[in-house]
Amino acid sequence: MPQYKAPLRDMRFLINDVLDYPAHYAKLSNGAEATPEMVDAILEGAATLCEEVLSPLNATGDQEGCHLKDGIVTTPKGFKEAYAEFVAGGWQGLSFPTEYGGQGLPMSLNLFKSEMMGAANWSFTMYPGLSIGCINTVLQFGSDAIKASYLPRLVSGEWTGTMCLTEPQCGTDLAQVKTRAEPQADGSYAITGTKIFISSGDHDLAENIVHIVLARLPGAPSGTRGISLFVVPKRVVAADGTLGDRNGVNCGSLEHKMGIHGNATAVLNFDGAVGHMISEPNKGLEAMFTFMNTARIGTAVQGVAHAELSFQGALPYAKERRSMRALSGKKEPDQVADALIWHPDVRRMLLTQKAIAEGGRAMVYGAAKIADKMFNAVADGKPEAYAHHDNELGFYTPILKGFLTEMGLEAANLGMQVFGGHGYIGEHGMEQIARDARISTLYEGTTGIQALDLLGRKVLLSTKGKCVRDFTGTMLGLAKGHVFASGPLGKMARTLVHRAVQWNLMTTRIMLRSARDREQVGASSVDYLMYSGYVMMAHAWLQQAVKATELLRNGQGTESADFYAAKIQTAEFYFARLLPRADAHRKGALAPTSAVMQMKAEHFQIA
Repeated sequence: MPQYKAPLRDMRFLINDVLDYPAHYAKLSNGAEATPEMVDAILEGAATLCEEVLSPLNATGDQEGCHLKDGIVTTPKGFKEAYAEFVAGGWQGLSFPTEYGGQGLPMSLNLFKSEMMGAANWSFTMYPGLSIGCINTVLQFGSDAIKASYLPRLVSGEWTGTMCLTEPQCGTDLAQVKTRAEPQADGSYAITGTKIFISSGDHDLAENIVHIVLARLPGAPSGTRGISLFVVPKRVVAADGTLGDRNGVNCGSLEHKMGIHGNATAVLNFDGAVGHMISEPNKGLEAMFTFMNTARIGTAVQGVAHAELSFQGALPYAKERRSMRALSGKKEPDQVADALIWHPDVRRMLLTQKAIAEGGRAMVYGAAKIADKMFNAVADGKPEAYAHHDNELGFYTPILKGFLTEMGLEAANLGMQVFGGHGYIGEHGMEQIARDARISTLYEGTTGIQALDLLGRKVLLSTKGKCVRDFTGTMLGLAKGHVFASGPLGKMARTLVHRAVQWNLMTTRIMLRSARDREQVGASSVDYLMYSGYVMMAHAWLQQAVKATELLRNGQGTESADFYAAKIQTAEFYFARLLPRADAHRKGALAPTSAVMQMKAEHFQIA
């Protein structure tokens, strides 16, 4: 397993130079403490935790997995001690309100930390990661009493949280939820039902687990309009926040999975468990999307994390492993053969990994600025500003989640490919990265679900294409200052202008077709999402190339000339070798619906 090294040089380049986070933080009401010195100290501290504590547990956690015996779930050796160190460092409360024991810093700082943790050990990171969405949901929709009872210990990390949506008969189609919530005389509810695939659903890391659960009230409307949201703790919580007896929720089994073995994915049985409603009756799904959007951005980070870790494993191997001679002649004549890195196809794979990791990181960090503004608007009591930023981030979210997880999986597979046969065996840990990455395209909504959300809901239904016009306007604003530049920067800028126009035209064509053909959105959506992702990443790479060129030219950068040159060259690679894939997705998105839908269902047969 690669020993993770936090990519602090690249992170600082994005934070300080490309995206100018210092100026961004200066405009936030909770950004005063996020000085460059404070941010750097947080990055260094998180890097130490990830490199020295979490990374060494990644392979062993995969090998041991979690255990269920006599109703008690045990995490892999070392996880409990690592979690205690995480809590002692105050890492969970980094971006949560000081009134509940947090440090009150912007949300983006938590994301920077989470990316490092995820690359070091994704299975471990999911335990505190699920808690973030739980906290955000309670913060926004919980009553004052619920906040007082739950938030201090959730924010400190003493307790963890989950979200409980999926049931045996339904995954994405939450209209089929059957879990019941019976009102009780004391104002609580008795929750009964079964939830499956619950990440971090039960474990020994914390003394209590707070489940956010979708359930139906008696007589509730059918479908999604009749779903309410409840907070259901593993152990009953008194009004003063103290713990009582074990609640009526138990782990029925642990799922046997392809990857993320160190995380307990549980089947949870609720048997009259005590719960309390959050949000309004029958409006639970709306509140749950606060949790879901948090989780989806977190899953997008998983794509970046696995691309980074796989690259960190593949690069040293490509420099050390020797095989054949370079086609252009011997590069290392004193050795029995040249290193793999001299072969063009190996460089193609390494550059693809690097472009995905660094381009994806730039996309996520750019979106995090919007999330900062959104959560800041909540804290400042500005609902209109919150709605604006929520809609803006809503456009990014399915692209980040769907595209970056698909690309992260590709990068993980390429890491195995660089190793050849050695990548397929467990000794080097590359196959674990691919196994762990595979789930990212499935949970929190599959790629197909993200695509339907993007094209059907965000682009066509909600905004009639305005969200695309707004983003492509930002693309043009960046590109127009460089379209007449000579060399690679000018070429990339002109390409981005072309893509901005093309994206809008494609959107308009699909919009017009969908008015006549009800299957158009479903048939086009994944290709549309992937096209959008490739173009959005191109924008992120032009941002980096512009800043790297500027710093290289004026000599004012804090990194070496080689660092900036590599940035520009990776951007060139992306535009030349990866962005052209968007053309195939465009053609696929605009292809006739009949190609997908004309075959009769009974003609789908195993030959």
